[in-house]
Amino acid sequence: QVQLVESGGGLVQPGGSLRLSCAASGSIFSIYAMGWYRQAPGNERELVASITSGSSTNYADSVKGRFTISRDNAKNTVYLQMNSLKPGDTAVYYCNADVLEVDGYERYYWGQGTQVTVSS
Repeated sequence: QVQLVESGGGLVQPGGSLRLSCAASGSIFSIYAMGWYRQAPGNERELVASITSGSSTNYADSVKGRFTISRDNAKNTVYLQMNSLKPGDTAVYYCNADVLEVDGYERYYWGQGTQVTVSS
């Protein structure tokens, strides 16, 4: 079993910044891709950014140039630096990890979510 624990959400004014963190722990052999998704009320969950084990990244068009995803493989942690935040970025942000566990099986895990609110 693997746990993903997110932190760093909160209330920020438009134009401000936040940094989200997601730490994975448990029966991890290695972690392939990690990513951040978000879901606003009434909307479907959408991909914000993803990063492979080799640090190749992918971003939603709506966040390109404002958000940066990174990871620390030694700490099994993924980060999302969010700059120039807009009210439209308000959502619950979820971490996702594609994990190869010590039992040899590949499984996908989700964090519990962290609220990001952008408002004046």
